[in-house]
Amino acid sequence: MSETGKYIYGIINSSKHLYAAKNLLEECSTNGIHTISYQDISAVVSNSEMLDYTHMRKDKLAMLLVGHQKAIEKIMSLGHTIIPMKLGTVAKDEAETKHILACGHTIIKDIFGKISNTIETDITATWGDFNAALKEAGEDDEIKEFKEKLLAAPGGVTVDDQMKIGLMVKEALERKREGYAKEIQDTLKSVSHDFKAHELMDDKMAANIAFLINKAKQKDFERKVDELNVEFNEKLNFRCVGPLPPYSFYTLEIKTLNHEEVDWAKKRLGVITDITSKDEVRKAYQRQALSTHPDRNPNESGAGKEFDEVNKAYKILADYCAANEQTNQKENAILVRVRG
Repeated sequence: MSETGKYIYGIINSSKHLYAAKNLLEECSTNGIHTISYQDISAVVSNSEMLDYTHMRKDKLAMLLVGHQKAIEKIMSLGHTIIPMKLGTVAKDEAETKHILACGHTIIKDIFGKISNTIETDITATWGDFNAALKEAGEDDEIKEFKEKLLAAPGGVTVDDQMKIGLMVKEALERKREGYAKEIQDTLKSVSHDFKAHELMDDKMAANIAFLINKAKQKDFERKVDELNVEFNEKLNFRCVGPLPPYSFYTLEIKTLNHEEVDWAKKRLGVITDITSKDEVRKAYQRQALSTHPDRNPNESGAGKEFDEVNKAYKILADYCAANEQTNQKENAILVRVRG
């Protein structure tokens, strides 16, 4: 029989019990969604199996993601601002959930100060006609000039020449895409609190940008999107997704550091004090990195492995220092941070 724990969807800026909301009462009783409070903040949780999300099948992970997002959206519909937690965050029990809230209390309250009365809206723009966009990119002056030279050459157009033209067209299209994305970004950031560009999913996508918007400026934002839609006419197709919690800006994650790996990291960097400071860790890392860097040891086959160990140890102790700054943790340290 597998262990059960508390699956954490996110954090709300309230200690009010979630069951008090009438329109969520029925859903809570079905899905087991409830809150665990610490001081003036609460984790929105449900009972869950302790699963290994890192090795889960993609289709099952996708189903869990949908459930995760639906729960968060339901909390938002009740008027709560929620800081989302990374998918797959499960605490052992109520006590550990409260410990996580205690460790992250300062950073959580700081985030609530930044996202008060805000929502995230994601804007994607795809080429209206990708083939037409490619053709237009091929009309670039530099490409036209290169084609004319090839046609005038006695040897004709070679396969290598065709590949070079294809590369030039691709680069011209990318410059055009970057220009469009910058115009979209510059237009919408004027009515946004913050923005973050995301990776494009495929070649047909021209822009993928998340915007953090003050609720009072939501209508202004939508009007700007309409203006862009008219300006780009059929060149780009716009899609808005929102309102969302601040997934792109302040999704939280937790990291547990046990004493065994902290002790290993201290030994690897030569740190011997009981209380490790950031400055001490950084100096120890610099000494070890300098002596173990592969460029300094070209004839040693194990130099690369040693250097990797030094970097791993540094990351462990840097997290350990950050966890101790949040709260003085005598037992296994838990670090609560914004996901990078």
